[in-house]
Amino acid sequence: MKNWQVLFERVDMLITNWMARYGIVLLRMSLGVVFFWFGVLKFFPGLSPAQDLATRTISLLTFGVISPSVSIIILASWECVIGLGLILGVFTRATLFLLFLQMFGTLMPIVFFPKEVFAEIPYAPTLEGQYIIKNLVLISAGLVIGATVRGGRVIADPRADRLAQHAR
Repeated sequence: MKNWQVLFERVDMLITNWMARYGIVLLRMSLGVVFFWFGVLKFFPGLSPAQDLATRTISLLTFGVISPSVSIIILASWECVIGLGLILGVFTRATLFLLFLQMFGTLMPIVFFPKEVFAEIPYAPTLEGQYIIKNLVLISAGLVIGATVRGGRVIADPRADRLAQHAR
């Protein structure tokens, strides 16, 4: 039985170390793909399920100064820039700033259009509401990536973590 436990521990350690080594990079790149993909969709009218809600939200946030036809191009470009910044790993702080600013805007339909976001307020989101609520995961991913912009890393080994804690 001990041989299986030793084998399990070794395999578990290898997998955990691999996740710690590559997890943040893969998170950053996959988040970038999502932003780039959704941004590109917005360049083609009718392909983005959130297009109408997004343009009306931007119109309210800008007091009608930015028209829907202009706002969708700005939003599409904005999301593509975020996506490219994350995929390429360049200008990460600026990219995350744009991401968090954009995420603020994506949550505003909950305030501005609650009857379109929820079939039953506040517990039964519509499809658009689900689209908005999933942004909590994107925000959290941005926070995790942001925690590493100064060179921090995920530590898989609990002993190394304890040493790092004492080094502060």
